[in-house]
Amino acid sequence: MHSPSTSPDADARRSDVRSIAKRYHRVERAVGWLLALAAAGTFLLAFALADLVPALALAAAIVVAFRAPVLRRRGATRLRTDAAPEAVIEAFTSATPPVLAFQWGTADEVRPASDGVDATYEHSALLGLRTYSLAVETEVDETREADETGEGDAVAGADDGTGSPVARVRIEGTLDGRPWGAYSVAVRRAGDGEPGETVLDVELLPRRRFGLRSVPQALVTDAYYVDVFAAQGYEIVDRDVSFGV
Repeated sequence: MHSPSTSPDADARRSDVRSIAKRYHRVERAVGWLLALAAAGTFLLAFALADLVPALALAAAIVVAFRAPVLRRRGATRLRTDAAPEAVIEAFTSATPPVLAFQWGTADEVRPASDGVDATYEHSALLGLRTYSLAVETEVDETREADETGEGDAVAGADDGTGSPVARVRIEGTLDGRPWGAYSVAVRRAGDGEPGETVLDVELLPRRRFGLRSVPQALVTDAYYVDVFAAQGYEIVDRDVSFGV
């Protein structure tokens, strides 16, 4: 496993990440189509067994259940890497931060910094009929030892000798001008490891609610999570991410 700072070929590493992200994207789209077909099949079955009005009522209930923004996703992940903290900070404040690999790895275009944002990922869907942009802003604080907002450092059972963060990185995503999601990353030197090793506490900060239709997508993401981070030189030590209202 190459570390982010010592990989002999950063372009090859990004290519590996894009390959994993595209496999994830194919599976995620297939799951989305299966859900749509299941919903259509349920409507047709209801129409065959009952009158049109009950079938339409069932269809409306399905749409509301799948699209109503009632859920939030939050949690924390602890990562470990052979790279030095300085290299990790550079990676997380770049146009392609590791925690957004599924986003920049499947983007049609990654546009560098402009208009006050650090990067913009351009995506298309429905054969180009729909497009959307994810704007990413990063902020790093290399002196703060405690997060006065109470956000961050939520991974349990991690008393492994690491000290206060040498830096905190905040990553904010905006989808077509609306809040999308955010991450708070505490970067620490590994107190029990070899010189240069780094431990990261990554907290997912909810910025929006979503419907049940997004749950299968999140489960597919989890299935590829270990692989996409390993391709970038990170080992997942602990992870606790859940859904809530």
